[in-house]
Amino acid sequence: MRKRNPAATATVFLALIIAFLFVFEINLSSIFRLSSAPTQGKIRRLTFGEQRRGKAKQVISCDRSHQKYDLCSITGATVVDPATSTFFLVDPTISGPRSIAQNVRSNIIPRPLYSVRGGYTGNVFHDFNDGFIPLFITINSIYKNQDVVLVVSKARDWWLNRYKNLLHVFSSHPIVTLDNDTSTHCFPSATLGLMSYGFMALMPNSSQTLLHFRGLLDKAFGHHGQYSIFNPPPKPDSPPRLVFMSRSKGIGREILNQDEAVKVAKEIGFDVILFEPTGKISLQQAYGLINSSHAMVGMHGAALTHSLFLRPGSAFMQVMPLGIDWVRKMCFGEPARAIGIQYIEYKIKVEESSLVEKYDKNDMVIKDPASFQGRNWSSDVMKIYLKEQNVKLDLV
Repeated sequence: MRKRNPAATATVFLALIIAFLFVFEINLSSIFRLSSAPTQGKIRRLTFGEQRRGKAKQVISCDRSHQKYDLCSITGATVVDPATSTFFLVDPTISGPRSIAQNVRSNIIPRPLYSVRGGYTGNVFHDFNDGFIPLFITINSIYKNQDVVLVVSKARDWWLNRYKNLLHVFSSHPIVTLDNDTSTHCFPSATLGLMSYGFMALMPNSSQTLLHFRGLLDKAFGHHGQYSIFNPPPKPDSPPRLVFMSRSKGIGREILNQDEAVKVAKEIGFDVILFEPTGKISLQQAYGLINSSHAMVGMHGAALTHSLFLRPGSAFMQVMPLGIDWVRKMCFGEPARAIGIQYIEYKIKVEESSLVEKYDKNDMVIKDPASFQGRNWSSDVMKIYLKEQNVKLDLV
């Protein structure tokens, strides 16, 4: 299998993989579907964009009709070389006996392939929105009730360790990391692509809902000694527990009078726990705290992805700073309702924003953020509303 026919017709799939790598941290790029043992024979290297001739013309098909994703399939035996992340098509015509390299592994199990690199890796919102939710959709749409093996490319060790329990819920098999794997893998067919339907959204009219996805999270993160760094789970006669999501100084959208807000919540009757997700807190620990709580309050930001850890019937309040009306419901409001959480939204008044200290009240930045932004959610606009803005809540 080391010999490759230089005259063979080619179509490059490496470029296709790159096309599926999102700018975000987690870029799930391909999914391999297997149906029988791989065929021995010549290997054709596939190069993207070239015209296919002869038998190869019937091998590749792509569905590019969807706005948010593409899906391509190879109906012939496929080989992936982990050293180059290159896909090769095996010619079904066997001209004679050929030796196969000793490090070639045959697989009869479907293999979704991730690429985890750069971008927003480690940002919990993008990890879920661009990674695990699309993976959940794709597996349940294409490989429902089938056994799969996950192949991960460009994954950092700390990321794999952080999400290992969730990855193993998707597959009971060991995770294959192409960066550390020296074996060439053979597949009888392949489907490349990852299905996505928008911010924290599943396929419309699907039998699988976000509540099913939350059940998967419970299977991954529940019952793993999650109370080790927090108070024990509340007793039946204990006051309701409120998780107050905290943000570090200097990153924007900080609640400047957080201590006063916590004091007010305690006076109302809540058992309040300040929580700021960090790399030192495992997802099992975070899940244990939030799943055992009755409510969550927090400023709009990636950390509110943890609202998926709330039990159905809990309450969740999102504090909305100025200038991000377009994203408020899509990111967290609609998903919260989808899993049975009572969603409350507090949109701050102009006087509560720190932007009034920098801009005049009649400035379009404050007076009409939508008109100021237009259709250009540029890095400069993001910096104003997401990085420069802090909030002092009116607690009177």
